[in-house]
Amino acid sequence: MISNQPYKRSDRIGKQILEILGEIVNRYLRLDYIGFVTFTHVDISPDLRNAKIYFSVLNPTMDVEDIVSEMNHKVPAFKRFMAPELHLKNTPDLHFYYDDSEEHRTRIESLVRSIEKSRSNDSEHI
Repeated sequence: MISNQPYKRSDRIGKQILEILGEIVNRYLRLDYIGFVTFTHVDISPDLRNAKIYFSVLNPTMDVEDIVSEMNHKVPAFKRFMAPELHLKNTPDLHFYYDDSEEHRTRIESLVRSIEKSRSNDSEHI
């Protein structure tokens, strides 16, 4: 059977999981003691049984390892609130991972700015 959908079912479910997680944090689970948590990406297995949830934290109040541990400790609560919203036979097992891509982007931008500044200073001396 050929699907007329623009992308795979796992991609659509991943997007839905992102939306549900954001709503769970806004309505049911208090995470402000960690910092401002934002879910950035979901990788879900083709059989829809496992989901890797990537998140970032603005103004973290603890080490990254502790934050990841705390998030993974809350998996049962996330699943309990997610199950009625997701409408799947089985709610995927959730595994949280810290997404440090924003830190990498900030560092690269800083390096590029310093190179540009160095070049502009060199051209002034010519």
